[in-house]
Amino acid sequence: MVIKSQTLEELSAVLAGWGEPAYRAGQVLAWIYAQRVTQWEAMTNLPRTLREKLAAQFKLTSLELARVQGAKDTTRKFLWRLADGSFVESVLIPANPALYGEASDRHTLCVSTQVGCAYGCRFCASGLEGWKRNLGTEEIVDQLLAVERHAAAESRSANAATGEPPPEKVVSNLVIMGMGEPLANYDNLLKALRIINAPWGGGIGARKITISTSGLVPQIRKLADDPLQFRLAISLHGATNATREKIMPVNRKYPIEQLVEACEYYQRQKGRMITFEYILISGVNDALTETAPLAALAKRLHAKINLIPYNLVEGLPWQRPTEAQCEAFLAALEKQRVPCTLRREKGHDIDAACGQLRLRTKRELAARSR
Repeated sequence: MVIKSQTLEELSAVLAGWGEPAYRAGQVLAWIYAQRVTQWEAMTNLPRTLREKLAAQFKLTSLELARVQGAKDTTRKFLWRLADGSFVESVLIPANPALYGEASDRHTLCVSTQVGCAYGCRFCASGLEGWKRNLGTEEIVDQLLAVERHAAAESRSANAATGEPPPEKVVSNLVIMGMGEPLANYDNLLKALRIINAPWGGGIGARKITISTSGLVPQIRKLADDPLQFRLAISLHGATNATREKIMPVNRKYPIEQLVEACEYYQRQKGRMITFEYILISGVNDALTETAPLAALAKRLHAKINLIPYNLVEGLPWQRPTEAQCEAFLAALEKQRVPCTLRREKGHDIDAACGQLRLRTKRELAARSR
């Protein structure tokens, strides 16, 4: 078993079976999530015999940082090497008040849920080499912990002269929009988010966690019935079946009509606003005629629209619209009185679209081995 896939209740049951006092589970989890230690030996307030039993029963694994791009005060992309040699990405995004409505010292972490992706969105780098596997609960959780460890180490290095301690934590919000289709790894993801949400775990409120999906209708309905108040984002990218099917094969299985009905069910259950993620791709979905059906969907679902200029991906033919075209698209939506924002780019210069850094790194490694 892997310790970072255990809930407080599960670990408590194991330790109770060993005859340990009830408070021991809380101590173990505090070392993992508050102190973010990576070795059993570091848990100095636990008896040595207990540490040895824990080491024999549980793996205490951590992600290996393979690569990082971006400056400390800007969007940063992390490439993690997993135990089996696979790569996944996380992106740390400093908050933009115009986008998030929060202070600029807040940071949102975008995490991955799969190695590769099976859903084949035509514009996305994540699925270019197909789907490899789901991430385990612990691999999702540890993206958060690994970023926090990295930030703390940087802070200690920068403040070595003053001795100022690192911040307690850097990440305030979580978006599940990285590599893979999150709802295709539903059980592992939801368990990971319960751990990340728990006060003994990551301590991030459910309403600060957004799950994105390309439109898996049954899982949206299942998520609607979950008691935790996670936010939902739909990777829409086209407000009609004709436009959406050009770039999103999932639309053939779950067309717009079914997706909208599932979103309406989600809203009845949750009473929460939905976000439409809409990547603007030149000549595909950026014509001003696309704004009327998009605005109609947003009004029907009381959704807000997040417009994102396309990040160029090597090997794919899609192009980024001009800044003027993006602004015109935004203005046309605003004229129709729907809430919308245009992401004034974060991360375009560091391969921040899903899967880009992973794909480039794999190609470089393959070239070296020839």
